[in-house]
This record gives sequence, C-alpha cells and structure tokens, in this order.
Amino acid sequence: MAEVTALFRYPIKGLSAEPLAELTLARNAGLAFDREFALALGTTAFDPQHPEPLDKGFFLMLRSNEVMATLTTRFEPETGLLTVKWDGQTVLTEDVTTEAGREAVEHYFEALVGPATRGRPRLVRAAGHKFTDGSVISPAFMRAVSLINLASIRALEERTGTPIHPLRFRANIYVDGLAPWEELGWVGREVSVGGLRLRGLARTPRCAAIDVNPETAERDTHLPKALKRHFGHVDLGIYLEVLADGTLAVGDRLELVPEDSNSGT
Repeated sequence: MAEVTALFRYPIKGLSAEPLAELTLARNAGLAFDREFALALGTTAFDPQHPEPLDKGFFLMLRSNEVMATLTTRFEPETGLLTVKWDGQTVLTEDVTTEAGREAVEHYFEALVGPATRGRPRLVRAAGHKFTDGSVISPAFMRAVSLINLASIRALEERTGTPIHPLRFRANIYVDGLAPWEELGWVGREVSVGGLRLRGLARTPRCAAIDVNPETAERDTHLPKALKRHFGHVDLGIYLEVLADGTLAVGDRLELVPEDSNSGT
C-alpha cells in the first residue's frame, strides 16, 4: 500500500511550489489556489471576464523562462500578499488583489525575464478558472490534481545515472510504496487516498520544463528524451479527477479501488 509523502500547490503558474500538510479538494473546483494566477505575455489576449483556456505558451513558464526557478515565492490567500525571494532575500512583497500591487509584480518580472515577456506581462486571474496545462483539454482537466510516483523517478534515475529532484515534475501529490510506473495504468480507474476518491484522467506527458533544476535554475538534463529512449514514452505521473469534496494529508494511505467498486460518478 502506498503512502502520501508530500503535498504542494503552485498559486502562480511557473513559480515555486508551496508545501502543504493537507489538500482540501472540491469536485467542482479542484485544489484552491493552485495555478490561480498566471503571468500572461505582453502579446497574450486574456479576458478575465470571459476566460478561455490557453496553451501554456501564452504565459511565462519554466519551459521557456528558466530564470523563474531562481525565485522562491509565497502567496497568502487571506491577505492577497505575494512575497518573492531571490537568494534568500525578499525582493518584492505586494498585494496582488490591488491594481498597484499587480503592476509592481508585472514590472518586476518584465525586468527579470527581459525581452521574452514580449512587453510588460500581465498578472491575470479569473473566477472559476485555473491555468493548469490541462485546461485546454476540458474543464475536468482544468480542475485535476497531479500525482507523482517516487518509484518512477527512481527508475529514471537508475537509467540515467543522474539524481532527479522530484519538484522538477511540479505535482500536487507525491507518493511512495508503489511499483515503478504503476500509476500509468490508473487511467479510468479510481484510487482512494485517506478515504477520498479520485479517478485517473490521463498519463502526464513531459516537456522541457522538467529539464530545469528547481534548486539551481539551470537547464541541466534531457529527461523527456531519456524517458523516450529508456522506457518508450515521455510520461511520468498522472492527472486525477476529484470525484467528491474532501481532504487528504501527508501520511495518508493510497490504494487502487477494485474495478467492481468504482463509484461510476
């Protein structure tokens, strides 16, 4: 039986992970404050009043803007404050619920990233909308949470001979105690985590974003190519649909639900 070893959310697309002791999930909303904001390129048209899912290429992201990994960020939902640290020093603290605060954040990232922002980026947010990579597929994918099997990472480490930081994969749920790649067979199956049920939506295909080292911000691997070469696919992890409101926590047990016990939700 597998166990949850770590939980994270990512309030702003492309910026750092925030560790949590538990995740409160909702069937109709997914994980609160996960990919709640994004930094849209200066050339991106996004209407918060009528949000449309857009490919991640319309936003600042690690695949193209690895300098973002040099930062440690923290968002406080209660106050709206975003704190940005570089090399352990606070370089920005702004209330992103205000126009002035958002403008300050935008100017900071325009200076940090440079011409790749294509003008001043916009810090965007829209009610009921998440800037997840899967948002362009369907509402269910927009609200999905992602899971990483640590045994699969270890299998990739063994083949490449390279230590791989788990946060390269920017998942919400990290589990241990499974066989390598076991999670890839969960598409269409239900899993129970601490009594909360989720259903596998799709394997997670990997792009060049995972080549960015979250500790050094250097692009120091070729992991999608290594996955393809050694295992015949570029997948690591799985998207899970939330089937009912509930909470899961670090230390919770995870198990695959027998097919004849699926809820059919």
